[in-house]
Amino acid sequence: MKFGSTFISLYLMMILTFTGVSWVLDEYWAQELEQDIESYTGYKSVLFALGDLLNHRPREQWPIILSQASSRLKLPVNLIEKNADSRFKPEHQQMLTGGEVVVYYENTSIRLYHLLGDDTTLITLGPVKVPTRPKQKAFIRVFFLLVTALVILLWLWPLSRDLDALQKSTRLFGKGNLDIKAPTAFTPTIAPVVKTFNMMAERIKALIAEQKELTNAVSHELRTPLARTKFALQMLEKSEDKEKSRQYIRQISSDVTELDELINEMLVYAAFEHDKPVLDFKAHAITDIIEQQIEKLSCFSGELSFIKQTDELMLVCDRHFIDRAINNYLVNAVKYGNGEICIRLSADNDYCYIRVEDNGGGVADDFKSLVFDAFSRGDKSRSRETGGFGLGLAIVQKIMLWHQGRAYVEDSDLGGACFVLCLPLKPHW
Repeated sequence: MKFGSTFISLYLMMILTFTGVSWVLDEYWAQELEQDIESYTGYKSVLFALGDLLNHRPREQWPIILSQASSRLKLPVNLIEKNADSRFKPEHQQMLTGGEVVVYYENTSIRLYHLLGDDTTLITLGPVKVPTRPKQKAFIRVFFLLVTALVILLWLWPLSRDLDALQKSTRLFGKGNLDIKAPTAFTPTIAPVVKTFNMMAERIKALIAEQKELTNAVSHELRTPLARTKFALQMLEKSEDKEKSRQYIRQISSDVTELDELINEMLVYAAFEHDKPVLDFKAHAITDIIEQQIEKLSCFSGELSFIKQTDELMLVCDRHFIDRAINNYLVNAVKYGNGEICIRLSADNDYCYIRVEDNGGGVADDFKSLVFDAFSRGDKSRSRETGGFGLGLAIVQKIMLWHQGRAYVEDSDLGGACFVLCLPLKPHW
């Protein structure tokens, strides 16, 4: 059995603490309980009996009576003058005058005083051993300490083992081993900590992976327009044909616009990813929200229909962000559809469903679970040639999470894609 530093430190702390507390309690017992004045009743009774006997005998017989009593009782009993002992305090003087017994402690012995009837003579008993309760034998105390130490050992060993394993895992994780997981804890005290650490490690690993993926995607997105711009600038420097020069300038302008749009979408996505905005939740008529978004597509030359499959619904939401989510769906439908868009509004007992369908090429089944990831594109029909950078749907996903809803895609009856917003009718804020 190998003992780690955690176990040794915890074990020593527990043993030393227990030993210290045991010693303090023993001292308290000795000082407060074993030296209780009430435990000297026998000695007091002797003094009271002798005092009463002497008070009824002539003074000249007192020494003989005390000598006989001391021999018979095997106790040191003597007579002294009241003023012979200077230790008496005023409260002790008052006790003696009132006929009580005064007890003085002298290390491991005691001496008792009682005033006789002549008010000048004290009868003393002592010094005698302090009357204490029987102490436990040494081997009993040692046995008790050993049992306690064993109990502490059995309790601390699995606890320290779990702590050492967790410490090792955190050290390796801190050095960059993101695949490390803390082993299962055997103690209920450490198990929640291990579970929380593993959840944190998984989350950090996922965040780092997302950051790397995002960085790679951004690098790829920036490289293409920058390469085109660089090529156009080189050709522009060599070109003497005004028409070709204007063509290169238009290409450069288009690439700069694309870069500007990419940066703006990246900033919005980054803000949504790392900092949830303050949402203004209010009740809104969902039909009004959809119809206002349809009005913004007045320039759309294709067929656009709005089908309501439910009665008027009031939805508690942030109007601004729901507008943005529906708008992103509609913009995608315009870009990737073939001139036909259908918006369907439906509901069940718990959720409201907003479906935006198009008659385009649709989304492949193996890509439906990835289409809401940042910079994702399913096929050529949904590539940069049609515009966009794969961030719009990622933003929609964030908005749905804030509203306790979800966004997903399915096949449309029109032959293309059907993007769905699923929003709770009774959210739990």
